[in-house]
Amino acid sequence: MSARFSGTSPLTSRDLAHVAVFAALIIALGLPGTINIGGSAVPITLQSLGVILAGALLGPRKGVLAVLTVIVLGLALPVLAGGRTSLTSLSGATAGFLVGWIPTVAVIGWLTVKMLPKYSVVKGTLINVLGGVVVLYLFGTIGMLLRGLSFGTAMSSNLTYLPGDLIKAVLAAVVAAQVHRAYPTLLTDQAARRPAATS
Repeated sequence: MSARFSGTSPLTSRDLAHVAVFAALIIALGLPGTINIGGSAVPITLQSLGVILAGALLGPRKGVLAVLTVIVLGLALPVLAGGRTSLTSLSGATAGFLVGWIPTVAVIGWLTVKMLPKYSVVKGTLINVLGGVVVLYLFGTIGMLLRGLSFGTAMSSNLTYLPGDLIKAVLAAVVAAQVHRAYPTLLTDQAARRPAATS
């Protein structure tokens, strides 16, 4: 990986602004609330779309920081969908999914950075599915099993919201392609390292 995509430089004020904006976006996507279909153990929300977008647009470091910001705020405030706090989520069947946000955004962010500078919607969708479905569902399933749910119930819940999450993966890739085309240095350190212009 080239140095400009390494993400090893100190966070700038712009980076922190990106983290804050995406933390706010994830929280805002929870405002519509939750949807429970049938006997699903875990409610369907839009917040996972924000997590996928954070990885696709911010990369692993800033994406993880945005997700951690939401989780930490959730320890005191009801920032999760349905007016839940992080503690409420961690004490129920959704624990694995909340914890899974962290590896989800890290995987999506890391693989997206590896793909750049040319973002592909097809590859981006596959990356989003890997992180936003495979990784997230793995942690979510483990969480449900640890809470005493049967494997069959966990799989049934996953199948309930699989179509919606696949749509989120595609939508996030389409959005990411447009953003990376408009702002090709979004995931680089070039802006922070560029010397000031001299008169």
